Amino acid sequence: MTKFQGYFGTYTKGDSEGIYSFTLDAANGKISDVRAAASLENPTYLAISEDNRFLYAVAKEGASGGVAGFTISSSGALSWINSELSPGASPCHVSVNSENSLLLSANYHKGSADSYLLDRESGRIESVLSSAVHEGSGPDERQEKAHTHYAGFTPDGNYVAVVDLGIDQLITYSLDNGQLIEQSVLHIAPGSGPRHLVFHPNNEIAYLMTEFSSEVLVLKYNSQDGSFQQVQAVSTLPAEFTENNQGSAIHISSNGKFVYAANRGHDSIAIFKVEPESFLLTFVEHTSTEGNWPRDFVLDPSENYLIATNQNSSNAALYSRDAETGKLTLLQSDVKVPDPVCVKFLHY
Repeated sequence: MTKFQGYFGTYTKGDSEGIYSFTLDAANGKISDVRAAASLENPTYLAISEDNRFLYAVAKEGASGGVAGFTISSSGALSWINSELSPGASPCHVSVNSENSLLLSANYHKGSADSYLLDRESGRIESVLSSAVHEGSGPDERQEKAHTHYAGFTPDGNYVAVVDLGIDQLITYSLDNGQLIEQSVLHIAPGSGPRHLVFHPNNEIAYLMTEFSSEVLVLKYNSQDGSFQQVQAVSTLPAEFTENNQGSAIHISSNGKFVYAANRGHDSIAIFKVEPESFLLTFVEHTSTEGNWPRDFVLDPSENYLIATNQNSSNAALYSRDAETGKLTLLQSDVKVPDPVCVKFLHY
């Protein structure tokens, strides 16, 4: 396959209409056909079901927020299914596990993680099954209360890992018929502001991105009890960089050889090599995102390319990726996307 279908989630405070679709021509290394695919307020994060039948998005409607679902046609077009909203701010992250028919959301403003039951056939989102609300604070001025930033399933499907930026914690929940039951807590260094998490394909190691301290933390995962143990912390910034920076997205190659982490402020992607026996990280280099405030990025299904989204400059950049060195080479930086946040591909 030489063409891959993808989607951008955006903020709709400016010119954006909602969710945008695009095509990556993997034979020629070019992004094209960026167009509005669904009208929705602030669909800042997206998740696509493993069978590519459904797309789920963070959603906002007036004074309420929640999640919305769409069917994905063979052409990539989106058709509205339904939304599940509640009073207050919308979530900032959403993930899906079709196998157990569950959708998860993380709500930064409410400091909560929510689970929703999905109808396996229609993709319809049912009402909230469970809501885990965090309490506490941290030393940073933005840590005046809990700020949940990520909720995702562990690779074994037995637990939900929830990252809370406001209280510097990674909290693991077990699932009992969709109910979130606290299982384990990893306390991160105060003021670090943990944000997002990815697992190594060996399912025994995870990499956690911090927003305030701009670090990647290497964690050992215990599938027996869902606990994590930190074994390394490595900066995503050059030592001489002293300006404002906020860490954002983190992703890993499917073979587990390279970890990529984005810096907002330094406006770069930090590339790390995963050491084959220890799974610790060794810095490779920084690559400019060719824009302002890279909120997210993604490896394409072939992993020969990487796409970064720059929120404040309303552009996406495309790079070719060297599978042996992990390094990126700029191909395209003028892809116009209004206020882009999240970028996802269909599963191939």
